[in-house]
Amino acid sequence: MRIRQPAVAGTFYPADAAALAAAVERFLTTGRQRLGRAADAPAPKAIIAPHAGYVYSGPIAGTIYAAVQARCSAIERVVLLGPAHRVRVDGLAASDADAFATPLGAVPIDRVAVHDSLRHSQVHVRDEAHAAEHSLEVQLPFLQQVLGDFELVPFAVGAATHAEVAEVLEDLWGGAETLVVVSSDLSHYYDYATAAELDRDTAAAIESLHAERLGPESACGRIPVGGLLIAAQRHGLHATRLDLRNSGDTAGPRDEVVGYGAFAFA
Repeated sequence: MRIRQPAVAGTFYPADAAALAAAVERFLTTGRQRLGRAADAPAPKAIIAPHAGYVYSGPIAGTIYAAVQARCSAIERVVLLGPAHRVRVDGLAASDADAFATPLGAVPIDRVAVHDSLRHSQVHVRDEAHAAEHSLEVQLPFLQQVLGDFELVPFAVGAATHAEVAEVLEDLWGGAETLVVVSSDLSHYYDYATAAELDRDTAAAIESLHAERLGPESACGRIPVGGLLIAAQRHGLHATRLDLRNSGDTAGPRDEVVGYGAFAFA
């Protein structure tokens, strides 16, 4: 069995299973408190969640995953897309692994779905793109805590168009059994006030499903985000902002911050 081992356990999040589960549960608890009555909203078909170290983005991730947890009983599969940070990727990089592991256990890959996605010319098997990539990995402990057992369809997204991502999503869209997760942070390394303004503009583009309004400064995962926005339009979904903060609000200084957003699509 080919297992993609965790690359950022002990750096982005705790390497000890008990400590990791406790940390995720704390973020979910504060997320539920932040949601309040919004937790009664319809089950999200898709979400956007941040992917920094948990000390920075964990509270925002907790908000969106608390929303998933409130309505997650039907979910059996997660289509997970995030930007490729470590390896240059043309198109979308799939994985030949049988499972992705975290300290909480191994998540099986939906091998049939991965195989079927390869019919798209923009999808290639590139395990080296996944080996050290954090954008997908940091979502898994939250998904494991919230969903329990599920299958994963992971893609590291590189040089692609929004339309190419949307095309792949369309094939994998499924019904209530499939959750689409796009992993993305927002603005990077601006001062607090500038970042807050940029992130408000990005949030407005996401909420209005306007992929064309996303620029290089909007989000590191703007390509998969844009693909999701196109797919959401096609399926008549509405985007709701559940959280919008940055590292200056959570655990870092305010001279150079990274923005984080939590968005639900239903």
